This record gives sequence, structure tokens and C-alpha cells, in this order.
Amino acid sequence: MPLSVGSLFSGIGGLDLGLERAGMQVKWQVENDPYCVRVLEKHWPGVLRFNDVRELDPADLPPVDLVCGGFPCQPVSVAGQRKGQDDERWLWPDFARILRGVRPRYVLVENVPGLLARGVDDVLGDLAALGYDAEWESIPAAAFGAPHLRWRVFIVGHAECGGRSPKGAESDRTLSGAYAPQQKPGTPASASVQPDVADTDEERRRGRPGVFGEGRGAEPADGGWWSVEPDVGRVAYGVPARVDRLRALGNAVVPQVAEWVGRKIVEHAEA
Repeated sequence: MPLSVGSLFSGIGGLDLGLERAGMQVKWQVENDPYCVRVLEKHWPGVLRFNDVRELDPADLPPVDLVCGGFPCQPVSVAGQRKGQDDERWLWPDFARILRGVRPRYVLVENVPGLLARGVDDVLGDLAALGYDAEWESIPAAAFGAPHLRWRVFIVGHAECGGRSPKGAESDRTLSGAYAPQQKPGTPASASVQPDVADTDEERRRGRPGVFGEGRGAEPADGGWWSVEPDVGRVAYGVPARVDRLRALGNAVVPQVAEWVGRKIVEHAEA
């Protein structure tokens, strides 16, 4: 049986699509943006759907193996006012409340790298209090062939209590270490993949294969634009729902990255 997924802050389903490509099955989604809901209804017509996470009762949610979500990034993004927990859009407490009620075996949290500077203590502390051992990494979309960096933090929590997760995990079954071969001895796992503001435009287009490894950060095979990067015409008029599309894409998770993380979770679950 594939791992079942409950999706919070679903957006247009970037995380959901990636996890399904990794072999999982989405059971329910939570999203309150009308445009995004229409996209979800089109691509996941048979999935149970809920509206506002702040009003959601965990008792109404079917049990799942994994709960995923990228709660609003504005409180921690360097592009915002960086109010963190003082921002009314800081919705991690609702994420944690859902976890407390649903008790999935795995948790997948996505957000911008700014979370590591403000707010990550709350996330990791709550996960630990709920019985989850957490691992995290900053991963750029360029590592998977995208023509832009788009760094995002992925935190994976896995329960190691009550028989809900395999015991005696060996070091090669950890969910992090994606870039271990490129690390120097004694270097923290995340140190080799931190965003570099000095990246050139060419590096942003090609990725940096010297850091990300063979076949993941290299230029697309045809030498051109990434074929799955959607074009909605940033300055073109006449594109239906152009503003909504741009906003939804800007908030979305790149499915290829989510798929890779999802495959690591599946490997851990099957080991």
C-alpha cells in the first residue's frame, strides 16, 4: 500500500504532485485561496478538501501516513517585515495542532530559508514534543534542472515511538545527507548548499553541478529553457487569471524537488 498523504496549505498542489510521483497517494487537502482551490479540484477531483486550517478540527480528518505543508512564508521571508511569530500569518501553531490530532508517521514541512533564522526553534521544538525526530536541508530547484535557484527548506519528521516507525535505523537510512559526497570532512550537512548571493546570472540559469552533483545541477540537455517551467506572460495582457497564476506559482513548491524528498521518505518507510 502506498503511503497516504494529508496536505495542509496545499496551494496549487506542488508538494502533492511531487509526493504522488514518488509513489504516495493524497487523501485530503486544505486550502482557502479560491483560485488555488479550483486548480486542486481540477487535478484532484476525488480528494477530500477543507478550507481554512485555522478552523479545521483534526477529528474531521481521515488518518494518513504523512502530513505535508508549506505554511505562509511571509513572517520569515527576507522579502517581508520578518516579524516571525508576531505576524498574524504565522500559522505553524495550526500545523502543529493538526499533527497533534492526526498523529501521522511522517511530517514534511516546506518553507523559505528565512525560517532557519527565525521560527525554526518553534517548529523543531513542537515536532520533538510530539515525538518526531526531525532532519532538514536547504535544497535549490536548480539542483534538479530548473533555470532558477529557488532555495527552500524541507524538514522531515518521523515518529520513532509506539512502533509507528522502524527501529534501529542505521546511518545510511537517514533522510538527509543528499549532498554528503560534496561535503568536506567535519562540515555540517547543510553547509555545502547554503544560498550564495554572489551567484552570477549564468549560475542561476545553469545551476552549479560542482556543488549539487552530477546530473542534478547541470544545464538542461537541450541547452535551453527548462521545459516544465510554465510561462504565463509576466508582461503580456490577455492571459486568463494572469495575476492569480503568478501568485500561485510564486507560492508553489517545485514538484521535482518534492518528488526527490518523497522518494527518500518512501525508502525509509520500506527499509
